[in-house]
Amino acid sequence: MNLPHLNMKQTFNLLTALVLASQITACVPVVVGGAAAGGAIAADRRTSGVYIEDENIELKASKNIADALGETAHVNITSFKGNVLLTGEVPNIEAKSKAENIAKATASVRNITDELAISPKTAISSRANDTYLTSKIKAQFVTENRFQANYVKVVTENSVVYLMGYVTQAEADAAVDIARNTSGVTKVVKVFEYMQ
Repeated sequence: MNLPHLNMKQTFNLLTALVLASQITACVPVVVGGAAAGGAIAADRRTSGVYIEDENIELKASKNIADALGETAHVNITSFKGNVLLTGEVPNIEAKSKAENIAKATASVRNITDELAISPKTAISSRANDTYLTSKIKAQFVTENRFQANYVKVVTENSVVYLMGYVTQAEADAAVDIARNTSGVTKVVKVFEYMQ
């Protein structure tokens, strides 16, 4: 696999992580995921109820869109306080409209930001690079310590970075600055809800 913007060591580390992740048994993610979710909720500005509702929105909308569009589309759903971001690729305008309508019909959805591209599905190498970029940005959030790192959700699709969260203007500016200056990022899109 040839990944753009990765040196040999980074490529090896990414592939090793992907292989190890695929080897984990079904029971481990449930236990580890439960503990991780508890920690994430504790350090999040959303209430635990809103956090869980966002998770439910993502699961329900993902399933319903996958059932409706099948293998023809690659659609990611990210929810933050009921604000839903759609990213990925769909084959035509009808599929794009269908995905947006399904997401809108999901309980507790307040708003939709539709960033779906009408194009062929991205390759696995592109998605692996997106995962790498997301990890790199999140690590920079922690390293630079300009705001609480988990206040901002990072979604990367085809090297475009989407930033979500309930943040102050200063936190948003810092997150955008860090993402924009991360090697390999082609564009940064703000999908924030601002604190008053």
